Amino acid sequence: MKWQNKNTEDVLNSLKSTNNGLTSGEVQKRQDIYGKNELIEEEKPGPITKFLGQFKDFLIILLIIAAIAAALIGDIIDAIVILIVVILNAVVSFIQENRAENAMEQLKNMTSSEAVVIRDGEPKKITASELTIGDVVILEEGDNIPADLRLLKSYDLMVDESALTGESKPSKKDENVLSEDETTNLTFMDSYVASGRARGVVVEIGMNTAIGKIAEMIQGEEQKTPLQDRIHGLGKLMGLIAIVVCTGVFTLQFFKGVPLVTNFLTAVSLAVAAVPEGLPAIMTLTLALGMQRMAKSNAVVRKLLAVETLGSCTTICTDKTGTLTKNKMAVRQTKITSPEMAFKISALCNNSSISNGKVIGDPTDGAMLVYADENGYNRQELETKHKRIFEIPLDSERKRMTTVNEFNGDKYVLTKGAPEIIIERCNMVEENGELSQITDENRMEVLDDLKEMTSEALRVLALAYRNMGPDEGFDDKAALENDLIYVGLVGMMDPPRKEAKEAVALCEKAGIKVVMITGDNKDTAAAIASEIGILKGGKVLTGSDLEKIDDDKFKDMVQNVSVYARVFPEQKVRIVDALKSQGQVVAMTGDGVNDAPALKKAAIGVAMGSGTDVAKESADMLLQDDNFATIVEAVKEGRTIFDNIKRFVKFQLSTNIGAILTITVASLVSLPIPFNPIQILWINIIMDGPPAQSLGVEPSEAGVMERTPSSGNIIPKRNLIRIGIAGIVMSVGTLLLYYYELSSGASVITAMTIAFTVFVMYQIFNVFNCKAKGMIPNKTLLIAVLASFLLQLCVIYLPYLQGIFRTTGITIMDWLLILLVASTIFLSEFISEKVIK
Repeated sequence: MKWQNKNTEDVLNSLKSTNNGLTSGEVQKRQDIYGKNELIEEEKPGPITKFLGQFKDFLIILLIIAAIAAALIGDIIDAIVILIVVILNAVVSFIQENRAENAMEQLKNMTSSEAVVIRDGEPKKITASELTIGDVVILEEGDNIPADLRLLKSYDLMVDESALTGESKPSKKDENVLSEDETTNLTFMDSYVASGRARGVVVEIGMNTAIGKIAEMIQGEEQKTPLQDRIHGLGKLMGLIAIVVCTGVFTLQFFKGVPLVTNFLTAVSLAVAAVPEGLPAIMTLTLALGMQRMAKSNAVVRKLLAVETLGSCTTICTDKTGTLTKNKMAVRQTKITSPEMAFKISALCNNSSISNGKVIGDPTDGAMLVYADENGYNRQELETKHKRIFEIPLDSERKRMTTVNEFNGDKYVLTKGAPEIIIERCNMVEENGELSQITDENRMEVLDDLKEMTSEALRVLALAYRNMGPDEGFDDKAALENDLIYVGLVGMMDPPRKEAKEAVALCEKAGIKVVMITGDNKDTAAAIASEIGILKGGKVLTGSDLEKIDDDKFKDMVQNVSVYARVFPEQKVRIVDALKSQGQVVAMTGDGVNDAPALKKAAIGVAMGSGTDVAKESADMLLQDDNFATIVEAVKEGRTIFDNIKRFVKFQLSTNIGAILTITVASLVSLPIPFNPIQILWINIIMDGPPAQSLGVEPSEAGVMERTPSSGNIIPKRNLIRIGIAGIVMSVGTLLLYYYELSSGASVITAMTIAFTVFVMYQIFNVFNCKAKGMIPNKTLLIAVLASFLLQLCVIYLPYLQGIFRTTGITIMDWLLILLVASTIFLSEFISEKVIK
């Protein structure tokens, strides 16, 4: 990684007064030059452009032409009503589009971070986006690094750069400049301080940081999702059918002598009612509402594709640490001979701390600290009684740590470390307060205990102590750790989340395979996978194993692998490709920059809330709580959303078919058209309005996670037949009642009002056929149905609306006939369900 700094002059000027940092005035000047410290998304169309875009649709243009034609012949009311419909459609579509984008925008609000800087000579906490070139930033252990920094001072600084480099081991950093190519004196945005502290000057911000440059490369134009393409194709097909039908109706009516403009208005209105142009708008709204529900459950969906694809997900490739586990080491098993001394050693021979319930420091130390604290041995309280006077730090060669603390005026050596090393340095064992000489048998028992605990993938430390002699000093460190008294073994592991095991079991019921991919060692990965139900006869592969297997062989065996251990981030792409080659729809989790390619490659890229901005930008979904159970809950929500999309497609298409058949058959048998143009538009508003939209918020059906993943087909063959039958029933029932009224001597306006009303009631009743099976109708649906019915009453009985819609009041007997005929839609659905499987 080569560092090239374009802002040398401003940085060097800042270095002259690092104690005081930048002044407020200088900050403002530099922010004007360099902009904000944030990753920038590509510019999106403005609200005016988006609103005007709603009028590009061919059918909308036809409606505008129809309104102009009506105005030219003096039919001002029809012209106004049509224009109102056009504007209403544009406004609704615009609002729905914005709602979807607003749901996506939650991501940025949820992932803001802060930084501590020196400004005007004072430390200040600011939003990281307000940093500028030359700002002096203070870094402490656990901090996320908010920009690319050049170190000014460092104290034992270790930085985790795995997000950028993929290296799991923290890098040593200091202020010494070696050469332009060296990065030991640089820290990079979105890495974090593993230990130590430092002060650094900002050299790059935002898109000019190392991570920003990667983010720029992975940004691309958003494409239409598969479901959007299918909906668009369906609309085109229905549009073609509508044009053919409307042309035929127009021709027939023309030869019957129907006035040209009226005929044109009828044809255009039929085209509008026959084409499901409302489907994309309702689909967008359904997806947006689903996204908002997911956000409340800690799953922020950034791209519509994720919501659609979640319902058909067949494989979830998940990280272990923090996703399946708690990302917090905890003591899970102990073999203790002297509990009191074990607790004291755990607390005092320790450099971690607990602040506001959060462990700060080494995870292993933290686990032991919590273990002692939960048993009533608080480190801070103990250190007031047992002051530390000396320490030999832990290192990888010695594999142990030692402190010397005061105990009632005596000096006690407290040691923890690798059991095989500690046990060899012990000559005594304490059991229940009694000291005895350690024997070979004791040593074998300890090693057997160790073997048992490590077989369960626990990280094991041994604990020991001794009382120093009054004249003994600290010069001979090796001698200090001899002749110890053994007190026991402590086994630790990052424990699995309780909800993860339940979620894995739910995936199994749902036909979804869960695969663990981790950088941890094979034994630990296998132990956790077994405990939560992932490893059930499946294979365990390491990254090294994977390198030795060619692509063809790997594709043949990939579906039998349940766990990947010691895997490099770039190998995730190969795993995704192999699974996709076997027809799997893959969800992949990740948190680092090196995970970005795999997140983009997967059907559903899932970034961790604690991960890097680049991973989040590459992903389709963000887990705010890093929890595997949240992914599974999102899959359930995705299946429900897809079900709801199929529900309103079924509802709308049955109405489309019913409208086309009703008007076409009426023209063929020389009946007057049962609906006038304004009534057809009203039917279209009802069809695209509240009842249809209420189907988009139906709850999950019972057993939604106990069926195999969806194929992604929005109109299964059996549903297509049911839709056709429903449309035929609507058409036949409407025409028969219309013909009956005309034959009985009713006026044409009365017969048309009854035909118009029965068709609307067909739609209102049909909503209940399309709702979630076996579930109580949601409140939104009930309100929508009631509102539609009340509006229909207004259209029929209010004098002013009667003039607009060409309706008249109808009697109770008429209503009984209407309700009786419209209820046949329930009978047709019942028969369809029984006959069509």
